[in-house]
Amino acid sequence: MNFLGIDLGTSSVKIIIIDEDGKVIASLSKEYPVFYPEKGWAEQNPEDWWNATKEGIRELIEKNQIDAKDIKSIGFSGQMHGLVTLDENDKVLMPAILWCDQRTSKECEYITRTVGKDNLSKYTGNKALTGFTAPKILWVRKHRPDVYSKIRHILLPKDYIRFKLTGEYATDVSDASGTLLFDVKNRVWSREMLNALKISKDLLPKCYESSQVTGSVSEEAALGTDLKEGTLVVGGGGDQAVGAVGTGTVENGIISVAMGTSGVVFASQKEYAVDRENRLHSFCHANGEWHVMGVMLSAASCLKWWVETVNKGNSNTFDQLLSEAEKVPAGSEGLIFLPYLMGERTPYSDPNAKGCFIGLNITHTRAHMTRAILEGVAYGLRDSLELVKNLNIPINEVRVSGGGAKSKLWRQILADVFNTRIDMINSVDGPSYGAAILAAVGAGRFNSVNEACSKMIKVTESVYPNKVNIDKYQKGYLIYNGLYGKLKDTFKEISD
Repeated sequence: MNFLGIDLGTSSVKIIIIDEDGKVIASLSKEYPVFYPEKGWAEQNPEDWWNATKEGIRELIEKNQIDAKDIKSIGFSGQMHGLVTLDENDKVLMPAILWCDQRTSKECEYITRTVGKDNLSKYTGNKALTGFTAPKILWVRKHRPDVYSKIRHILLPKDYIRFKLTGEYATDVSDASGTLLFDVKNRVWSREMLNALKISKDLLPKCYESSQVTGSVSEEAALGTDLKEGTLVVGGGGDQAVGAVGTGTVENGIISVAMGTSGVVFASQKEYAVDRENRLHSFCHANGEWHVMGVMLSAASCLKWWVETVNKGNSNTFDQLLSEAEKVPAGSEGLIFLPYLMGERTPYSDPNAKGCFIGLNITHTRAHMTRAILEGVAYGLRDSLELVKNLNIPINEVRVSGGGAKSKLWRQILADVFNTRIDMINSVDGPSYGAAILAAVGAGRFNSVNEACSKMIKVTESVYPNKVNIDKYQKGYLIYNGLYGKLKDTFKEISD
């Protein structure tokens, strides 16, 4: 008995097959382009997603000599917030507007003004951000009325792949949470938001829990993918929720930190809760519960920028820079780095925020600057961790993933800054692995997502806080935490 996971990312789709014990049998990735037709815009062609997915499944089955009859079910993870529009004949009306597209700032202002900030939080658990789906719908209605008048179905990115596999218009509660049209607390489409924004519920897909069966592979899709007709397809979820399933972050007290291009601090909750200023996102979790998460826009990308752009380096330079940084004392002898290279989301939601070094003096070296970057990202992640603490969510264990987590030095700095044990786990495939776990639950292999995670995911390595460094980093964090407020107006002046 095998299970297939599909992770529809921004730059590629990753497809994975696991057995009933969670062992990875095969995986591959297929890339597709992102288009930037205007400054701040980001679009993709949904057919590119489908072609890559279809070819990838077929290639995975053929190359690994897998009997399609052994694949019992399929699960999804997907880039969130994207807008896919279909007409009455299920034809894609325009390129999908992606999560990172920034064209909708005026629509966000309109939503906040029309609904009210407090009501937004009450109805959806979140505030209006340019990444979310509802502002994109309003943008299309205003700027592309020719398209809007023809829309009969609105889908999120991964749900277009579901539609092509099954013919069903469906989504799941975790992905729907990022549309700003969803009542996260009650796990249904928000009547209040739809009425306020004059968006018909008929345009939206039916909503399921992430491990619920939403349909099965159609005859047409089976011919195109080499899958067996009738193979079950479950709800799946947004990439962060499903990635959390892939790291076993499904119990209170376990926090996941994704140190990729961006940085995400993710906490599972048994009860729904909202940060009073909506600095954290409050979404439905893929395990039937809820979660909050904070997002910093530049995490491992800060080190990538330092290695490749500033130092014009490669992997050898990367190793050399980290080796140099390891010799510098904790706190980088007074040097602090603000990691706002692409603005910031949590906790400030400020596109004008700028990256900078603070405290440079004549004794500082390149090694100090490298270590300050590692520490600055850790401080930025702690900003989100402190907000999680404010919601009285216990923090017993932190599980890290992503490219930045490969550095043992960075993991140690994170443990010292957080004053918490940092764990690595046996799963390295994150969202695609989580999608396959959801498929296994949907097919009845496990009774719940939490049970599946407890049996499939194990801690392989732990880093403990260094008592000598905890006080240094506490003082450093307090200084770091006060800098944005002092520089906010300056950042705006620079942007202007």
